[in-house]
Amino acid sequence: MLGAMQDHELRVTSLLDHAALQHGSREIISRWVDGSETHTTWAGIRHDALKMTQALRRLGIGHGDRIATLAMNHTRHLVSWYGAVGVGGILHTINPRLFDDQLEYIANHAEDRVMLYDVQFQPIIDRLKAQWTTIEHYICFDSGTFAPHFEDWIGEEDGETSFASGSERDPCMLCYTSGTTGHPKGVLYEHRSTVLHAMMALQEDALGINARSIILPVVPMFHAAAWALPWAGAAAGAKFIFCQDNDPASLCELMTREGVSMVAGVPTVWQSLFQYIDATGIEFPAIKQMVVGGSKPPRAILERLMKLGVRIRQAWGMTETSPIATMSCEPWNWDLLSFEQQLDIMCKPGIVPFGVEIRCVDLDDPGQEVPRDGKTAGALQVRGPWVVKRYFKAEKDAVGEDQWFDTGDVALIEPDGRLIVTDRTKDVIKSGGEWISSAELEAAAMGHPGIAEAAAIGIFHPKWDERPILVAVRIAGRDVSAEELREFLADKIAKWWLPDAVEFVAEIPHTGTGKISKKDLRDQFRDYKLAG
Repeated sequence: MLGAMQDHELRVTSLLDHAALQHGSREIISRWVDGSETHTTWAGIRHDALKMTQALRRLGIGHGDRIATLAMNHTRHLVSWYGAVGVGGILHTINPRLFDDQLEYIANHAEDRVMLYDVQFQPIIDRLKAQWTTIEHYICFDSGTFAPHFEDWIGEEDGETSFASGSERDPCMLCYTSGTTGHPKGVLYEHRSTVLHAMMALQEDALGINARSIILPVVPMFHAAAWALPWAGAAAGAKFIFCQDNDPASLCELMTREGVSMVAGVPTVWQSLFQYIDATGIEFPAIKQMVVGGSKPPRAILERLMKLGVRIRQAWGMTETSPIATMSCEPWNWDLLSFEQQLDIMCKPGIVPFGVEIRCVDLDDPGQEVPRDGKTAGALQVRGPWVVKRYFKAEKDAVGEDQWFDTGDVALIEPDGRLIVTDRTKDVIKSGGEWISSAELEAAAMGHPGIAEAAAIGIFHPKWDERPILVAVRIAGRDVSAEELREFLADKIAKWWLPDAVEFVAEIPHTGTGKISKKDLRDQFRDYKLAG
């Protein structure tokens, strides 16, 4: 042997060990629903996580057991992430916005043994407790009225213990998809995949998190691992600001008071913040970076943020990719580009970081890869060390021998590797043999100052097989007509993409994760007739 390097298992708890040792005094703040605040540090988070590890062991919880959380963003929830995996268990974050039948299925399928929850979700607990057949213990994060209080529960321990050891291939976290078709599917993250994903997020061309970062994650901790922020933030020793209710007034006040440098959330977060700022006349907080994902952000929102000097990070990914797979970032010639050219780039969800690969295959011939010419759309596939191989309890892999995972998205890839997601394969509209992107049509419609939300679906047409109609919600107080909206779209999309009809509704149906439910929308307009 000429030499060798040390074997060191990549365990999630090592992220917290590092944060406590190297950044132990870095502050972490929680603003609770009642307006009160609690302050701790990374050293405090680790000590509490060790106490939770002891408390779980006292309950007989150990290796491979699932520990569920039903909670919003706060420091006690953060403690539970590390305490759950610290005992050798599997953290299972549950989305409280899902329907009851999905919540019942998820907890039973996961065979959760412990449930930690916020008291605001007590009605869910009361409704489903009898149906959750495997949950033995309930702990409430912020109240002792209905179940043991989290602080009292871990307060009986001294923290003089160690986190469980084991293989980096052990599972550490379980997240379920939204289940738009059939039952939700569980994605089981490993320690190794999670640590690699966290290290990727630290890259400058990814999230660029470092010890100076002050992060306010609006993305809920129950949604797709909160985009890796609780893991990556520990690796960097970043400061966190949590807000339990994510009220725009609270968010703006915290961002300004604490000098928040990075905020992460879905596009509706930014729309609601701007609506609040425009209504009150307050100054926009001096944040440095905005991370947006979940759905395509309107160009107008990105333009406004960039003109305020905010650095844009638009991410694409899914629960199955841990979740980040691509990220918008500045190319080498960024400073040579005009503002409009820079905006064009930030409107795309970017390129893959090292470790991930993407490709597009022919929609009609999945065995044929399409060219990376920025023009030819295909079914998007992805593979890499933090991409799902097999769903939880599934009998077979979700990928073939070549490991490519079919994302269900339609996309095209530009020659420089930049990704442009145009639709979902099940939502794309095929008219006269040509594809129409419902997502691009919706994004264009959302650029109208009187439109709050828009969704495009295909309707049967006797000549063209399918034609698009646009379903839209007006902003309160704005009287937008169908013809006005079509005229607005005329120079923004191909002429044959123009919707044959525009229908205004009070609201558009959404899934439990907040995405537009095209399935429900198609059901709603099942009998809609277009002229021949």
